Amino acid sequence: MSHPTILSRVELMLGASLVDKLRATRVAIIGLGGVGSWCAESLVRSGIGELMLVDSDKVSITNVNRQLMATTKTVGLSKVSVLAERLKEINPDVKLDVHETVYNEENAASFDLGRFDYVIDAIDSLSEKASLIRHALSFPNVKLFASMGAALKMDPFKIRASEFRKIEGDGLARALRQKFKKTGGFPRRKFTCVWSDEHRENLGDAIQPDIEDSWGAKKARINGTIAHTTAIFGFALAGLVLKDIEESYGCKG
Repeated sequence: MSHPTILSRVELMLGASLVDKLRATRVAIIGLGGVGSWCAESLVRSGIGELMLVDSDKVSITNVNRQLMATTKTVGLSKVSVLAERLKEINPDVKLDVHETVYNEENAASFDLGRFDYVIDAIDSLSEKASLIRHALSFPNVKLFASMGAALKMDPFKIRASEFRKIEGDGLARALRQKFKKTGGFPRRKFTCVWSDEHRENLGDAIQPDIEDSWGAKKARINGTIAHTTAIFGFALAGLVLKDIEESYGCKG
């Protein structure tokens, strides 16, 4: 009987060989909000060995309702730094490449996405999202999983995963398709998205963008969000990575 470790129960479920594959897997997560933060933690707890974390924001008081690293004590601190510290406490051996910056078309090459096995798109800005998807899919060895709109969603049982072209009823996917058509067409490779076709409206009073939040301050509209649905989006993205690794390697024992 082996001595227990932080990954003992993962190994019990998936086998030692697959755990070794998880340790050797590199994942880039772009956007660490209500979706990306939970995805990052799930991947680290599951044994992924290396993560690149990209986000430019500081924790805002309006993040506390849904983002993993956001508490009343971390308001004003760098999101990516607070999250990185937490992830290191979970697994001190995880390799973290931390970027406190915005991903955009101008600086895309600096992220060296081609060295990663998976890229997670958890961006909610349309232009940056389209740029990331195109850039990541330009590398034949990289698999991309993307989050569509998680705001204004309440029903966890409507959340699903589909190939991008098959999504119906998601506003962000619709806008992204229009963006692709206007800026050179669809990416050449297909990619899977987590999404929901639930439709709700904001019922509370509008809130002003936080001027201390470099990302939120640019938003024309801020939509309501809630923890369980944004977290499920993030966990589902992490699950897609693990499922793909298991299907690719089929390791047992």
